Amino acid sequence: MTQSSDSFDQDRLRQQDHAAFEALVCKLHSPMLSVARAIVGDSLAEEVVQEAWVSAYRNLPRFEGRSSIKTWLFTIVSNEAKTRLRKEKRMVALEDITQDGSVDYLGDDRFHRFGGHWKQPPPDWHLDSPDQLLEERHLQKCIDHTVSILPPQQRAVFLLRDIEQEALSEICNILDVTESYVRVLLHRARLKLMQVIDRYQETGEC
Repeated sequence: MTQSSDSFDQDRLRQQDHAAFEALVCKLHSPMLSVARAIVGDSLAEEVVQEAWVSAYRNLPRFEGRSSIKTWLFTIVSNEAKTRLRKEKRMVALEDITQDGSVDYLGDDRFHRFGGHWKQPPPDWHLDSPDQLLEERHLQKCIDHTVSILPPQQRAVFLLRDIEQEALSEICNILDVTESYVRVLLHRARLKLMQVIDRYQETGEC
């Protein structure tokens, strides 16, 4: 059977091979935790993800490959989180958006108003010296820190879209939100990161 583009060995996973499953956990635990946090908050997220892993392992032999293994797992953790939320009878506060769900672009002109794509991609960095490589590592730490402190739903949408390359429609299903709201969250996360990068390039500080 042809493997999907997420590059995990689906045949071994269906056989519940422990090494293959451990590799899957190492790769996807962090983004799954972000999904859980976006739905149930920090206090319950780790427990929800653990339950999702147990459920995923139990159901691996029945995985049919209709979606990628990543999308399948994100859906499992999303469903676990929503079930837990209903049990806890808790409500997760959503970030403020306009009544019509439109994006507040805050005057930033680096993105197209509709679709959220770059008008002009950031320039490539040419790193030719150890000092430049060290600077890149410092910037990466700064970016990682910024992502870690984004509001939970912004972080989840950013990781699912820009890191895991999930389709907008899949993100809507995973988080149970509208596409317009996903675009709001994605734009805000990208804008925050661009502000951090701009400040770093100007001052050398995060």
